[in-house]
Amino acid sequence: MAPVAMRSVAKSLSEAKPVSYWLDDPGKPAAQPALTADERCDLLVVGAGYSGLWTALIAKERDPGRDVVLIEGKEAGWAASGRNGGFCAASLTHGLANGLARWPDELARLEELGARNLDAIEEAVARYGIDCDFERTGEIDVATEPHQVEELRELHEEARRLGLADGSQWLDADALRAEVDSPTFLAGLWDKDGVAMLNPAKLAWGLKRACLELGVRIYEHTPGLALARAGAGMAVRTPYGTVRARRVALGTNVFPSLVRRIRPFTVPVYDYALMTEPLDEAQLAAVGWKGRQGLGDSANQFHYFRITPDHRILWGGYDAVYPYRGRLDAAHDDRPETYLKLAEHFFTAFPQLEGLKFTHAWGGAIDTCSRFSAFFGTAHAGKVAYAAGFTGLGVGATRFGADVMLDLLDGADTERTRLEMVRTRPMPFPPEPFAWTGITLTKWSLARADRRGGHRNLWLRTLDRFGLGFDS
Repeated sequence: MAPVAMRSVAKSLSEAKPVSYWLDDPGKPAAQPALTADERCDLLVVGAGYSGLWTALIAKERDPGRDVVLIEGKEAGWAASGRNGGFCAASLTHGLANGLARWPDELARLEELGARNLDAIEEAVARYGIDCDFERTGEIDVATEPHQVEELRELHEEARRLGLADGSQWLDADALRAEVDSPTFLAGLWDKDGVAMLNPAKLAWGLKRACLELGVRIYEHTPGLALARAGAGMAVRTPYGTVRARRVALGTNVFPSLVRRIRPFTVPVYDYALMTEPLDEAQLAAVGWKGRQGLGDSANQFHYFRITPDHRILWGGYDAVYPYRGRLDAAHDDRPETYLKLAEHFFTAFPQLEGLKFTHAWGGAIDTCSRFSAFFGTAHAGKVAYAAGFTGLGVGATRFGADVMLDLLDGADTERTRLEMVRTRPMPFPPEPFAWTGITLTKWSLARADRRGGHRNLWLRTLDRFGLGFDS
């Protein structure tokens, strides 16, 4: 890109606030008071992101008499749940291709359970009056390179062969650009039913309100510091008190698990996003986007993008930054070099929007695991359950994970607990410095593959053979 054009790109970021657009909302609810005394309950849920909020809510729906306490280290929805793109997908397997590679024999069941889970989210949003701009518009996977066209076509044909293509539509370049116009678009695969768009922070805040209305006791600014057995149950120590519970559900995800042996199974990866100012009528006409679908390109280092009800465009992804030794640090939430790269890519995709400015630029950590979709389990003789490793598709899948954790804590034999996906765990990451070295080499190899027509080098092919076929 020419220096003058790059200066123009940089200027687009001149007024961007380094905070999540979703969380920068005057309607944000006040935090609940911190725990300052000992508590007892039937079920303690740790973490008030989507995973913990859904678990607490469904626990009360299943048994209104169950005494439920939810603790959160900061405020509900402040981390990944309030910083994502707002794509609520039915997929429980991080997409059809990943599911086919890992659980081909039960993929049809997983797809069915995922569809039912998305329906249940839509029903809960309506039942509890959660104003989160829920729109079931679907998502288009976009090819921007010739090899991606063939890969998408092959995936579509495989889905049709397996009877899993209902609700999907192939779009050639003209049909795709009639939906959303970019000169970089070559073809697309539109999942019309399996993805909804929403405001992620408002979903978290609405779930918090629903939990309170059902009698869940929520304590914010109350981190869980240690987990230990206590008589017939468990105890979690917090800064100003201890919660004793018959059962504990851990929804801590990217943060270090209170079950230490689970920690090697996830690593944090920092993801980044930009939000534009509202488009005017001429700009809207230039891009189309009347269907309001979410979109994502098909590169290894991919972008995701969507339009909001007030006509802003969110543009995120591409860089996936793993901090050395996996250390979580708020300093990683703001990364100007990534913002500049994302802005450059944005104006390459939408040159007709030159001059548009970004109002917000932010980042945050997500938890990923080596199979790119959640894993589940129990500890302490079944008194503790966990779900983690959602790898960026947790807006929808966390509700399914909540159901799984509650099934496991109840010792129930259900269609969920019988799944191979639920009964098995991913391969753990190696200790440092091997994890950092491997992840760095993988990122380099993925970028190289994107530049070379999708050709995967020996390193990536080796990972594929071991079921570790990373993407960003």
